[in-house]
Amino acid sequence: MDSTGVDRLVFVYNAKSGIGSALLGSAHKILSPGTYDCNLCAITFGVFSENKKWKEFRRKFDLEMEFLHLDEFMERYPNENYNNRDFPKVFVSKNGRLVGFFEKEEINAMKNQEDLISGVQEKYAQ
Repeated sequence: MDSTGVDRLVFVYNAKSGIGSALLGSAHKILSPGTYDCNLCAITFGVFSENKKWKEFRRKFDLEMEFLHLDEFMERYPNENYNNRDFPKVFVSKNGRLVGFFEKEEINAMKNQEDLISGVQEKYAQ
């Protein structure tokens, strides 16, 4: 992918915003991690806080990153034509347009934060 004109990466979780959703998500991660619907959430966040290695990577990476819950994404980008089954997903904002960066299947194939970090680095370098 040519990085010319890239504004930022937009990460969209398959989860709703709010404290209630966060608490339910944390409980789900603990009680039944194999059925949790958002591998992006599971990779970037532990039960109570953001994973340290991921947090450090995103702070140092040479591109802005935006993180949105599903409801926030739908509100911020109302003209995008996606439904809940398409997420989690990562977009690149290029010249003001969202272009797919990681599809749900790619994210779900990742096992840990190291996979996500190396995937972002490799794909952005292309």
